[in-house]
Order: sequence, then C-alpha cells, then structure tokens
Amino acid sequence: MKHYAVVGVDVTDQGWVAEYVKNVTRMVEHHGGRYLTRTSTVEKIEGKQKAPQIVVLMEWPSREAAVGFYESEEYRPYRQSRLQGANNEFILVPAEDIANLARIDT
Repeated sequence: MKHYAVVGVDVTDQGWVAEYVKNVTRMVEHHGGRYLTRTSTVEKIEGKQKAPQIVVLMEWPSREAAVGFYESEEYRPYRQSRLQGANNEFILVPAEDIANLARIDT
C-alpha cells in the first residue's frame, strides 16, 4: 500500500540545507520515493498550529520503502543535520480512507 510522508520544516540554521537537498533528493528516489511537493509557499487556511516554513509531501510505494529510506545508513548524517538545523515534523500515513467512501489509489 502506498504511504505518504508529510514533513513540516522550520529552518533554524541554513548551513545544512544545500547539501541536504542536493544529496537527499537522489536518495529518496533511489528508495522508491517521489516528491509531490517541496515548497515554501504555504497558505494556512485553518488550525491553531503555526504553518511551517517549508512543506514536503512524498509518495512511497510502501511503508517499508519509506522507513527503509528514513533508517538507512546513507541518510543518517543528512537526517541528523536536518534535526540539528531545523524544527521538524515528519509523519507517515497510509493511502487509505477509514470511512471506505473515497477512491484512493493504494
């Protein structure tokens, strides 16, 4: 089943960003992931939480592919630099409708 990673990033130190984007983009694709968006154009419509500076949405062929990327030795130093240089939210959700009404490509 497809899974989606929804990532919110508030950069606190720009020093990691260029190398991260340059190298991690390829890693995501190598692990079967696909970027659906990576943008700083974020329009807050509802809610109490502050909108992040950057939103990233990635599609993965499976939970295992997403977790395999996230936990890979290759990604580890880049993940660590992101964690040290930004406030982040990284969630993983399956392509499903718990109401069983919407047509979702799984």
